[in-house]
Amino acid sequence: MGRILVVEDDKMLNNGICFNLQADGFETITTFSIKEAEEVLKKTSIDMAILDVNLPDGSGFELCKKIRENEEIGIIFLTACDMEFDEVTGFKLGADDYITKPFSLSILRERVLAVFRRYKKSNKVSNIMVIDELTFDFDKMTVSKDGDNIILTPIEYKLLNALVKGRGQVLTRGVLLEALWDKECDFIDEHTLTVNINRLRSKIESDPSKPKYIKTVYGIGYMWIGDER
Repeated sequence: MGRILVVEDDKMLNNGICFNLQADGFETITTFSIKEAEEVLKKTSIDMAILDVNLPDGSGFELCKKIRENEEIGIIFLTACDMEFDEVTGFKLGADDYITKPFSLSILRERVLAVFRRYKKSNKVSNIMVIDELTFDFDKMTVSKDGDNIILTPIEYKLLNALVKGRGQVLTRGVLLEALWDKECDFIDEHTLTVNINRLRSKIESDPSKPKYIKTVYGIGYMWIGDER
């Protein structure tokens, strides 16, 4: 699920945290000081850090600042102090959560899972492809050329989607006709396919007579020949 750095000088608490997180499928790295944590960070990528505020060789706040200079990961502070000033300081430094000791390990577990879900959602990669001057956003079902949206009919979009996702392969007319089959199962014939190929070319090609994206493979079908950037 992810790799978590635990920086806590109380060995019993540290072991308990790691044991419970490992039971949830996380990989944990145990450290007891800032120096040990910094050595780990130099060599290993991590997905989250759980930091004690008061460590033998310094403050978890300082370690948080160093992490934030290079990493965009989840950070949860642990502290024996429930002063509002410390909480505000932690959040200003980029903490995602703040837990006051003593605490239930089950509560910590839920806080960790919540932060992971938040980062997973915010870091979701858009389903976007760029080919020359064309940009395809498959999540939003939009296509643009040089930043200007191209208006496509549903059939044209289905056809373009099939060609782009099958780029580099010859798609037979039969395969493309299946891709164009609508949800009401209305019949779409080969003439309709040809008409829509021509319309699509007129919208995306600079010179439809010399296509650089949709190549006709005579007697078989069509092939997308544009390369992803």
